[in-house]
Amino acid sequence: MESIGSLPGEGRRKSCWYEEEIEENLRWCFALNSILHTGASQYQDIALLDTKPFGKTLVIDGKLQSAEIDEFIYHESLVHPAFLHHPNPTAIFIMGGGEGSTAREILRHKTVEKVIMCDIDEEVVEFCKSYLDVNREAFSDSRLHLIINDARAELESREDCFDVIIGDLADPIEGGPCYQLYTKSFYESTVKPRLNEGGIFVTQAGPAGAFSHTEVFSCIYNTLKQVFKYVVPYSAHVPSYADTWGWVMGSDTPFTVDAEELDIRIKQRIKGENRFLDGKTFASSSALSKVVRKTLAKETQVYTEGTARFIYGHGSAHKSNHA
Repeated sequence: MESIGSLPGEGRRKSCWYEEEIEENLRWCFALNSILHTGASQYQDIALLDTKPFGKTLVIDGKLQSAEIDEFIYHESLVHPAFLHHPNPTAIFIMGGGEGSTAREILRHKTVEKVIMCDIDEEVVEFCKSYLDVNREAFSDSRLHLIINDARAELESREDCFDVIIGDLADPIEGGPCYQLYTKSFYESTVKPRLNEGGIFVTQAGPAGAFSHTEVFSCIYNTLKQVFKYVVPYSAHVPSYADTWGWVMGSDTPFTVDAEELDIRIKQRIKGENRFLDGKTFASSSALSKVVRKTLAKETQVYTEGTARFIYGHGSAHKSNHA
């Protein structure tokens, strides 16, 4: 965050600006009203900013995670497609999700009986509980069971299975806390055995724009293709991310629900109204552009511990390599 001097036509006015380095030669910045709170955990640096264009924003390790004005696009896209394609999702596991917004969207589904939310970083969870009013109700819902642990260790130690497992993890950055939770071995030996029959796995999969999709999106897609019979990549523009964002869901049961049926299920199953996602929106989100489809069709890299791909940026040296 830095102060940027007066711009042409602004006279002597100065603003405090938030700045994020998206790539080496590309920065994204916007004006701040104020810095509301900052903190640091064992794993990550945390900030809550009040920004002029996007309202309250949560920033972790210098990367914008979530903005008040448009987080519904990301969280509805992450949660609802998998839930609506599943006939009766009752038991759910969230990897990460410390902010609480993923749990909030899941708990809108009437079928849901139990949600395990497993985040390694207690400070982030407590920070979000304290400052993000929009998720207060979700955190106090009796169906939500919060566990502070490494997601891999937690899944490996459990004997129960789930209808949907969701990866709401930070992006894979070098030295960051969770790139190993995007690997083929993790999906194959830890995630898949914990899914019930007909279960669905979905993960956020990083930037998915015309140029940025080659960073990690295509590789995560190809990795899941090695593990699940049916894999659906989809994307949507998230204004505060300054890019199109990607998600990938996988299952051994085919995804056959059409737009019309998705709308029927939304009405039947979800409390309240979605702001972003309906049947037509999902059909549009999963119809990727030609340039992205070509990359996905040709992608050969599989995400492993030894051949990890990262988005631009670097985690702090004091972090653990697990999420």
